Amino acid sequence: MSGFKQFLLRGNIVELAVAVIVGATFSGLVQALVTDLVTPLIGAVSGGRQPNFADYSFTINGSRFMYGDFLNHLISFLLISAIVYWLIVAPMTKLIRLFDRDKAATTKQCPECLSDIPAEARRCAHCTSELVPESEKPR
Repeated sequence: MSGFKQFLLRGNIVELAVAVIVGATFSGLVQALVTDLVTPLIGAVSGGRQPNFADYSFTINGSRFMYGDFLNHLISFLLISAIVYWLIVAPMTKLIRLFDRDKAATTKQCPECLSDIPAEARRCAHCTSELVPESEKPR
């Protein structure tokens, strides 16, 4: 039982639970954005009719293939993916690059093990190789 208790109290499981809850809530928010704003916008551009392919189907040997419902889900997926990319992924990528630029100025790469170390370090914390300062290197 103590192993199970330790498993539950680890930080990773709590972070994962929070991520799932926030992700589910965010999914509802994005779905509402597409349903309430983007789809009516498409309808307004296309002549006042909101796209709905749910009734599109064909029949082969008595089996009914409802490809229209699949098209609705495909279009919804593409719209949601585009919105998530342009409103979240692209801005976050720019923000991360901004922070990485500042990080690059405070770190350097160890020539032996290629790990990131503080710029002022004289010895690598990972492989313990001694580092020669730029001013002392032979030219």
